[in-house]
Amino acid sequence: MRSLLKVGLLSAVAGLTACSDAPDTAPPVETVVSAPLELRVEAQGELRAARSTPLNVPGTQWARRQLLWMAPEGSFVKQGQTIARFAAPQGKLDLQEARANLLRNALARQGKLAELATGSARIDADLAQVDTDLGIASRYADADMDFFARNELLDAVQDQAFLGEKKGFLGWKRDQTGERGSAELAVLDSQRASQQQTAQVREADLAALELIAPNDGVFMLNADWSGEKPRVGAALWAGNDFGSLPDASELEVQFALTQIDAAGVKVGAAVELHPLGRPDQSFSSEVSWVAAAAQAISRQNPIKYLRMRAKVPKDQVAALGLVPGQSLVARIYAVRTEVGISVPNIALLTEGGESLVEVWEDGQRVRRPVRLGERGLARSQILEGLAPGDAVILTPKSEPAA
Repeated sequence: MRSLLKVGLLSAVAGLTACSDAPDTAPPVETVVSAPLELRVEAQGELRAARSTPLNVPGTQWARRQLLWMAPEGSFVKQGQTIARFAAPQGKLDLQEARANLLRNALARQGKLAELATGSARIDADLAQVDTDLGIASRYADADMDFFARNELLDAVQDQAFLGEKKGFLGWKRDQTGERGSAELAVLDSQRASQQQTAQVREADLAALELIAPNDGVFMLNADWSGEKPRVGAALWAGNDFGSLPDASELEVQFALTQIDAAGVKVGAAVELHPLGRPDQSFSSEVSWVAAAAQAISRQNPIKYLRMRAKVPKDQVAALGLVPGQSLVARIYAVRTEVGISVPNIALLTEGGESLVEVWEDGQRVRRPVRLGERGLARSQILEGLAPGDAVILTPKSEPAA
């Protein structure tokens, strides 16, 4: 970057020599004039959208996709337009497996119902037999002892007690069979619900094989961690970044200045922009954002840069056909006034936190405090302390003048 200064009607060459009445030992000076003042710096930036809609690979998370077709990068797409199409061969196999699992579950449930029905019928038959036997035993147990032999009465009483216990056991077994059967059916129903959900997910996954534009914009692809952009035939994963859809109606240019060049540039500073190689398409804007701190832009380059942005007027976007990713040249003005005073930075001194210049007066060096405005790479704006006609010494002495 290089800092440029335009000072209208500034007689720098004439000021490098002393006035006609100055002695031959006069130092080189510059005569102060009040004229249009510009302190500016140039940079090259990239055109970006102020708002951008992220685009992800369609489908459920981690589902495998194969890119079959996509719109050309940089093309303008309308809302609802198909941007890319994908295939999911593994998804079809997963759906078939999920449906097969549902059929197995249905068969297992029917088998379990039949098994429970058979078991319940067997227990009911046993209970009916026990009731019959228990009725017979009860009749003998209550009979008159004079009509039966003693051993027959004892056997009847013993059978009555055994059959009563057996009936209780069969009732407990029937209850346990019902509870266990209900639990086993609940497990099968839970498995079926899970398998149905899996099948629904697979169906939705196969239905999401097209990427549709959510709004109007310019289709841009995103690079992965290795710097590669998606290509037709590549394997992708659902949910991963695919691209973006910048809103072409609101664009801004982003550029970076070194810390030295960025001195004096603030939000609201005037900016002149034009597409790279087309200075005839120049238009005006202003700095809309300045980063809080300078940062290195790469590990190989230790120089720190301050990032900035400037909005592009909508009418210029339409008139010039600007698109995101395009390179623009930015001329940023730290100072741009109709009338101003500036001096070369080599003429400035700093002592005790105060800015000074040396003025050549009556053959003598005279120190004069000044109040600085914006500082450029080569020159600085003077707000107070100098007037037109003053001869500022370009080689000031660091030691106080005698």
